[in-house]
Amino acid sequence: MDDTDNHPEAHDHAVVLGAGMAGLLAARALAQRFARVTVVERDELPDTGPAFRPGVPQSRHVHVLWSRGLELMEGLLPGVTRELLAAGAALMESPRDFLWLSPADWFHPVPGSRILIGSRELIDWTVRREVLRDDRITVRSGSTVTGLVAGPDGRSVTGVRLREGGPLAARFVVDATGRTSRAPAWLAALGHPAPATTRYDSHLGYSSRYYEIPPDPARRWQGMYVQGRPDSPRGGVLVPLDDGRWLATLIGNGEHAPPTGDEEFLAYTRSLRTPALYDALRDAKPLSSPTGFRSTANEWRHYERLDRWPAGFVVLGDAACRFNPVYGHGMTVAALAADALAGAIRGLAPREIAGAARRIQRRTAAAADVAWQIATSEDMRYPETEGPPPDRATKVLQAYMSRVIVGANADPEISRPFFGVLSLSASPNTLLSPGTVIRVLSKWRLPTIPETTAYPPHHPGPPDSGS
Repeated sequence: MDDTDNHPEAHDHAVVLGAGMAGLLAARALAQRFARVTVVERDELPDTGPAFRPGVPQSRHVHVLWSRGLELMEGLLPGVTRELLAAGAALMESPRDFLWLSPADWFHPVPGSRILIGSRELIDWTVRREVLRDDRITVRSGSTVTGLVAGPDGRSVTGVRLREGGPLAARFVVDATGRTSRAPAWLAALGHPAPATTRYDSHLGYSSRYYEIPPDPARRWQGMYVQGRPDSPRGGVLVPLDDGRWLATLIGNGEHAPPTGDEEFLAYTRSLRTPALYDALRDAKPLSSPTGFRSTANEWRHYERLDRWPAGFVVLGDAACRFNPVYGHGMTVAALAADALAGAIRGLAPREIAGAARRIQRRTAAAADVAWQIATSEDMRYPETEGPPPDRATKVLQAYMSRVIVGANADPEISRPFFGVLSLSASPNTLLSPGTVIRVLSKWRLPTIPETTAYPPHHPGPPDSGS
């Protein structure tokens, strides 16, 4: 047991565990109310530029920051968009800048959403650099948290225990350690029950590889997305990165998980619903061997439902709710959670913030609602998905969304609300407005052709592709 009152220097001090996107943005939000914020990170953080680190194993795969996430990030860190672009990230219009084969058909150049494309290493490095411009925020890297410190009453968290250096006192602690969070065990050690957990696992696998972008003056697209679907659960994504590189990520469910062998990687692209990705990569020079990733389950630890919750502690980001990364919502939800945190503590003194932890936990958890609904309802379409079966309402919604996607492929009046929801900028109710429902149900039907192999008319394939 320990007490913040025994450490006067901790009265105006907050600690954030984890220097990933959720942790960095949470630190920035907390710095608006605390005199000092310490970010504790297990990894040794690179200080010379973007670099891979073990704590973000999925960073070698394609990452997308949707428009809503970028807007919120810019609100917390004014000028960060400019810095990201200067560092080599790119702003694109989706789907206009892409060859995108949806489960229904190719997207036409309809209105959609802005997205930021860049390597995860570059995005993390740039955001961390901008966060640390605030003198109130410091990072303590190479430090491992072994547990929480409780106050004398056992009902509050007053710091964390570190393997290196003993306890670190704080008025408020945020766990943003991601998928490997030890919060359930830490809370159990303080006498709190484990949270209920909801889990859906479609057994999606990734395999990614860097390529040198081959010159092609006739190329009229910047990226490519070939989506899988239950009857053809293989897909792939191709995006440009800085320094003239492509990052190709192959995607498959269950036994269709993509290979990590050099020769098998390109061969896998020939099994997709279109030859477009194979045509793009067949003459491109590989710059790395393929790297796999398999930890893609959706998992929500329902801390927000617990009847008892300690003051001074909050869990957010992937540590509370993680998604199948194929939908690209992780970084945007981290920004939504940080924005919810900033809103919840606005106008509160540090002691009041600690006392409001339970309300803050519920408010930040709600930031994941829409992304969770999208990821789980889509994953439930695949028969191999493990998790609670879809109820009747979910099945009706899935059938309706299948027709929405058909309409969004070609109809601007449907693509606008569709991408508003997909980018987490608009409520799902947007797609259920009377006008949209009537337009979807009266004008758009599910395609009768099971496979689409040709290039879209607005992006003809290469003359020798046979398409």
